[in-house]
Amino acid sequence: MSTYEVKTKKNKASVAEYIRTIKDDDRRKDARKLHSLMKELTGSRGAMWGASIVGYGSYHYKSKSGIEADWMCTGWSSRTQNFSLYIMPGYEFDDMKELLQKLGPHKRGKSCLYIKRLDDIHLPTLKRIVKAGLRYMKKTYKTKGLSN
Repeated sequence: MSTYEVKTKKNKASVAEYIRTIKDDDRRKDARKLHSLMKELTGSRGAMWGASIVGYGSYHYKSKSGIEADWMCTGWSSRTQNFSLYIMPGYEFDDMKELLQKLGPHKRGKSCLYIKRLDDIHLPTLKRIVKAGLRYMKKTYKTKGLSN
């Protein structure tokens, strides 16, 4: 059993300071709103993971290859072109396909959801997506730091 040393780790940097450093006013407002929404959905204050990811809760995982590490249950980051939202279990469960159709303009990776602005998407649907991801995480892993 080996523990993989992830490059992006939870740290004591300030989430508020990270948000303050976002240069674009509209993106900074969206970041504040997204942080508030995630705190509400997770019951977690949020923490910085690396220099640019705000994560909520954590879990310990073991990959098929035997690598083990701790990672956030959900989170987000403000990138140059968009926001990256981390829905850790991905999108192949529950009614995700239906929810993603209702969300509005977005792109996605395996566990990432990319959106330009919060005004572009249907926020109640985003909440349902995040909640579904958190339910899966709680059911599948021993999670820490989530009270909702």
